[in-house]
Amino acid sequence: MMVAVRVASLPGLLSTTTVFGAREELPDEPEPGTVGLVLAEGTVFGESAIQPGYFADHQPPALLMLHPPSETTPSLPECTGAASGCVLLPGLPYLGLEHRAAWVEAEADGTITSMVSRVGVDPISHPDTAILPMLLAA
Repeated sequence: MMVAVRVASLPGLLSTTTVFGAREELPDEPEPGTVGLVLAEGTVFGESAIQPGYFADHQPPALLMLHPPSETTPSLPECTGAASGCVLLPGLPYLGLEHRAAWVEAEADGTITSMVSRVGVDPISHPDTAILPMLLAA
């Protein structure tokens, strides 16, 4: 997650908030130690927005949402130009498997300014974790 947010902080690499999904499939010729893929699924708004039912056939084990600097409200006023992101590992609360989430914020030079990880996340407690399960359920 930290590397992904550092990449999102580079000007021009990410034009808008984008959702990425983890996949357990491997590429045709994986590098040693490869355990899966992370693919861009779409944006939250606009022409490339993820449509309802998109994840009906393949629910990813994890979803990431990356925000470019233009769409990030930094946690500290001196961190202008920071990018941010969230990863959600959806749980099955009725089976005792809690939702897990982490949030990272990085400045344009790659400096991590904030990193938070939580177990037992109530999805409606944060805007990012509210959107990601909604995309899975739609």
